[in-house]
Amino acid sequence: MLAITKASLRATFRSPQAVFFSLFFPIVLVAIFGALGGKGGASVDIAFAKNADTANAVYFTMKNTPVFNIVKGDEATITDKLKKGRITAVIDIQKAKDDTIAPKYYLHVTTSSASQKDFPLLQSVLSDLSNKIDASIFKDKPSFISISHETIKGREYKMIDFFLPGMIGFSLIGAAVFGVAFSFYSLRETLVLKRMYSSPIRKQYIVLGESLARVIFQLTTVVVLLLFGKYLYGFTLANGFITFIDLLVISFCALIVFMGFGFVISGVAKNQNVIPVYANLFMFPQYFLSGTFFPKGALPESLQAIIKFLPLTAVNDAMRNISFEGAGIISCYKELGILTVWGIIIYAVAAKTFKWEQ
Repeated sequence: MLAITKASLRATFRSPQAVFFSLFFPIVLVAIFGALGGKGGASVDIAFAKNADTANAVYFTMKNTPVFNIVKGDEATITDKLKKGRITAVIDIQKAKDDTIAPKYYLHVTTSSASQKDFPLLQSVLSDLSNKIDASIFKDKPSFISISHETIKGREYKMIDFFLPGMIGFSLIGAAVFGVAFSFYSLRETLVLKRMYSSPIRKQYIVLGESLARVIFQLTTVVVLLLFGKYLYGFTLANGFITFIDLLVISFCALIVFMGFGFVISGVAKNQNVIPVYANLFMFPQYFLSGTFFPKGALPESLQAIIKFLPLTAVNDAMRNISFEGAGIISCYKELGILTVWGIIIYAVAAKTFKWEQ
């Protein structure tokens, strides 16, 4: 019995899947969701009005609050971002003309119908700050802060507008990485690739043919998801058919890049058991860091510099900018640039690791 126990334990610890799903994966989840509950984990993008009074304790208290991410720009740019939901509110601070009566400061909060998802958090933070400022600064005076709210017209932001692009990115990366890795490993293991390599067909066409079939299948899946979201849940396609085509272009670029990781994994894997481990090491962190299931702003600021360079982040951001804000392909040059750099790097590695036989 002891000998069997010892052998079984040794086999378990030598199994990459067991170690990954029992140890590494839970640690990653604990670290991510633990960070969400940490100090300053959530953030709200706000801007101050052009003529706001910024020489007072109220302004400096808000500016030094970790929850607030202050966005700067000219009035037209700030208004455009507010209408598109890129910032939650524009706040105007004005001091009462008569200091002998309350309130001493007026806070006018302007939001849009596109920026409502973070408004409850903003309300809670402003209310808490108002109470703290009243208690610490105006404790012996009857003065206090008055908060008013105004909502301007903007595109209605629905939860499907956030979740559907994330689910498309989720589908693209999973299908591309797992599909290519398992398929090409199986073709290599069964010597099918070797037989194809010996045939008169040019070897690049063998790889392209297999890849093209997966691209066509996955783009068909994207079309179905978009139509499903549009006609059943009112998913926003800002510019109609043009937006639909732009989303397919982004999906195609994403597939090409993600398939490169599948080629690398199929080349370095020694057996089929390690393919899920390698694939999940690449995919799972991005699921939780790239804004797939919840906004990236909920993560600590220390991670933001890394998050924005992840390939899935680029895909999710580009899709949301195109679908809801009506941005064009050219406007997403930063996201396309990130995908291009990843594509060059990963295919350079794939060229070195790709094998025609085991």
